[in-house]
Amino acid sequence: MKINRTLLLAALSLPPAIANADTLSVAIGGGLWNDSPSGNFQATSDPAPVSVTDHLFWDSENQSYLFLTLEHPVPILPNLRLRRTNLEHSGSGTASFVFDGQTYSGPIESKLSAAETDVLLYWELLDNVVSLDLGIDIRNYDIDYRVASSSTSSSDSFTATFPLLYGMAGFSPVPGLLIGAEASALSMEGNGVVDYALKVSYTTDFRVGLEGGYRSQSLKLDDVSGYDADMTFKGMFGGVYLKF
Repeated sequence: MKINRTLLLAALSLPPAIANADTLSVAIGGGLWNDSPSGNFQATSDPAPVSVTDHLFWDSENQSYLFLTLEHPVPILPNLRLRRTNLEHSGSGTASFVFDGQTYSGPIESKLSAAETDVLLYWELLDNVVSLDLGIDIRNYDIDYRVASSSTSSSDSFTATFPLLYGMAGFSPVPGLLIGAEASALSMEGNGVVDYALKVSYTTDFRVGLEGGYRSQSLKLDDVSGYDADMTFKGMFGGVYLKF
């Protein structure tokens, strides 16, 4: 999937920030997201979808994420956040289904590896007791999978890139504490991503911060590299970071 040029031009034309950081600020951190998968995927030509829980036996897993945030006092330029989330799921059991034109029956083993890379460009419209950020999120998925039975197997790798609209709103009842929600979302031509998080973060006086909350991510693909998908990953997360 190519990045929609019209959307990018519109997002980049957002007004410059009303509120900006007084100095250069850098935060780096990471954590774990305990996600539970649901939904299905299939080759576009298949007669029916394959359930990730009933056919592939995926279950909750701890996923890792890393991020780097750069905020600055220049009003016209967006702030930058780079984020990497790794989704790894595997399962085994007994099932019967058709996938990629082949029939699978009996003991089944499956594995998914999806690396998500986000480049977020955003402006701080409010940055006080109330925080408000708006911008764009260019997300790339690198997806590898393998499905195998005793007599049949299928594996492939493909990528998908989505330009998403991004927003964050929060409330700081005391200095260092932020209670908020953020989301990246877009749907077009049957493809889309809705990724939101409800979280609480606290930055101590020693530059160390803690964050935690709930994250849900839905991914829909319509004939992307020959595949359809409608999958959701959701669960609690927690992490630590350093802020300078």
